[in-house]
Amino acid sequence: MIKHMTSTSPQRLARVVAIIAASALSACQTVSGTQTSETEGNQYAASPANLASLSSVVERNPNDPQAYNMRGSVYGQAGRHQEALADFNKAISLDPNYAQAYANRALIYRQTGKADQALADYNKALSLDQNYAVAYLGRGIVYRQKGQALNAFNDFNKAISIRPDSSQAYYNRGLLYQSQRQHQFAIDDFSTAIGLSPSEAEPLVARGLSYMAINDFKSAASDLDEAVAADPQSVQAWTSRGLAYERLGDKEKAAGSYARAINIKNDHEPAKAGFTRVGGAMGKTYQTF
Repeated sequence: MIKHMTSTSPQRLARVVAIIAASALSACQTVSGTQTSETEGNQYAASPANLASLSSVVERNPNDPQAYNMRGSVYGQAGRHQEALADFNKAISLDPNYAQAYANRALIYRQTGKADQALADYNKALSLDQNYAVAYLGRGIVYRQKGQALNAFNDFNKAISIRPDSSQAYYNRGLLYQSQRQHQFAIDDFSTAIGLSPSEAEPLVARGLSYMAINDFKSAASDLDEAVAADPQSVQAWTSRGLAYERLGDKEKAAGSYARAINIKNDHEPAKAGFTRVGGAMGKTYQTF
């Protein structure tokens, strides 16, 4: 049974703080990113038809900050960052106290490598709404990326306390634990994230990697089987699966997994190296399951 943690014990916190004080957070995470966007107001898919519909709403309501915020969220989903920023800027100019627009703009800044601007916007959103779980989550991710592990840990805990159903908060706290080699804590958080969002591949990949770190290759392979089923185009899932089966001594499944990763991204060096290690031969068909 998955345990839903809504708080962190003093003993657990003290242990993590001690570890963080002893060693700086590595800049290179084992797994990066989050499994879904945390933008607010993103119920519309990022399709041309929906963007056209939202643009019509903006035209009919040129002074409505919510209309700009909604369209900006969809622009962000579509990777049209400059248009998203323009809409969030407009929403904020119309309503300087619009916390969601600040948090959504912060996400775009974060995605485009502007960590300091993202942090400023998350801080503004939280000054307007101290119980805004999305902003704590986003700010925690920025802190994690900047190597400020304790700040990140506190923000993820706060997000979880406000929204115990936030799979992303558990997932990102799990990444933080994983980066500190606290793999059992990481596995606990990834398990909760998986229970809350069972169709997402990223927490399965992450948990699989932590299982491998503690030499539980059978559990890792099981998780990575599910991960590639959830996202058959995930290079990281296939490569990690290859490593799990390589460690289990199943060279057939390992080679097949590495081959699938190479087929998706032919210059992916970890998959190419693994394929060579297990004696993979180009042009040969391998059984992956």
